[in-house]
Amino acid sequence: MKVEVERRFLVAGDGWRAGVARSRAIRQGYLAREDGVTVRLRLAAGRGTLTIKGPGLLVRPEFEYPVPAEEAEAMLAALCAGRSLAKTRHDVPFGGLLWEVDVFEGPLAGLVLAEVELPDALHAPELPPWAGAEVTQDPRYANAALASAAGPPGGDVPRGAP
Repeated sequence: MKVEVERRFLVAGDGWRAGVARSRAIRQGYLAREDGVTVRLRLAAGRGTLTIKGPGLLVRPEFEYPVPAEEAEAMLAALCAGRSLAKTRHDVPFGGLLWEVDVFEGPLAGLVLAEVELPDALHAPELPPWAGAEVTQDPRYANAALASAAGPPGGDVPRGAP
């Protein structure tokens, strides 16, 4: 069983853009969310992925399975209405880790979040200068919650908005 250890930050400014190594459009929707368990369907770079995540905000079990792109597209359309989001993910290496900066679209436009996966829960990463307030423990910033949101949490647009 894979365990995901991930911290999440609001992004302050656009200094991260100079370090982008790769970018890709992502569409994802949620088939189920109950008792902290989520079942997510993602379509990115012509590949579909079904991900099941257990409860937790910093550390949680995670299982991933490939899904044919055509089936992923059909499931997003038929099963994820009102529980989906679109974003562009930018890979930004910093401090020996890969930071993923997500620029959200649609009703979440203006929201920019950075995520970093860690080798363990005690690992203290070097924070890039563009890492703003940490929101790891704020469930409003989980993608599963954002997928149903009418806008960025609290109606605020972080300083990292484009």
